[in-house]
Amino acid sequence: MSRTWTRAACSRIVAGSVEATPPAGEPAAAGPRIGVLAIQGDFWAHSGALRRLGAVAAEIRRPDHLEGLDALILPGGESTTMYMGIESYGLDQPIRSFVGEGRPVFGTCAGLIMLDRAHLGLMDIEARRNAFGRQVRSFEQDVHVQGLGDEPLRAVFIRAPWIEDAGDGVEVLAEVDGHPVVARERNMLVAAFHPELTDDLRLHALFLAMVGEHGEQGRSSASRRSGLLQDGSPA
Repeated sequence: MSRTWTRAACSRIVAGSVEATPPAGEPAAAGPRIGVLAIQGDFWAHSGALRRLGAVAAEIRRPDHLEGLDALILPGGESTTMYMGIESYGLDQPIRSFVGEGRPVFGTCAGLIMLDRAHLGLMDIEARRNAFGRQVRSFEQDVHVQGLGDEPLRAVFIRAPWIEDAGDGVEVLAEVDGHPVVARERNMLVAAFHPELTDDLRLHALFLAMVGEHGEQGRSSASRRSGLLQDGSPA
């Protein structure tokens, strides 16, 4: 299965509905290589979702694990423990560099918090921890996400944050009770809930579409540089 097939499939899923998601158990394919931070949280569920969409999932625990990746997912978990782990494993600056190079990153629940101003400082948002309440206040709700078609996404909120404040460059894609819960800024996508815990993989497909866009831009830039060199002009 090629990357072209993966991008096309993800585009169909994003534009369609939950029925467009491939069934579980389909074989993994040689698609884009996506790292999933695996020091704490439900990283295994993200890996399964990625494989169903034709991507290659790699567990990330050390800075050198970031080499050769097309994108990165920061999963849900306990945000304080996760951030301490990121720092203790020496991953904080490598993740900043990874995202700063333009490679896409997707943060869910605690992963959203990791990207905000107070933690890795990559996304121009302020997250409010446990905004919907503690563990006993966990809930599921249908959420309409801009760009994912007319059918709502079933969202699982577990000790979920919301976006308390967002800069002008942040595009809010979904809200619950007036609070942003899905947003995008450049190559960064965040969700306050756990999209990996349902069979509707449209949000993961949207992220893989972002990965495909980044890959196309990189190849286009490389082609332009190559053309200049072939003409004898400086790159």
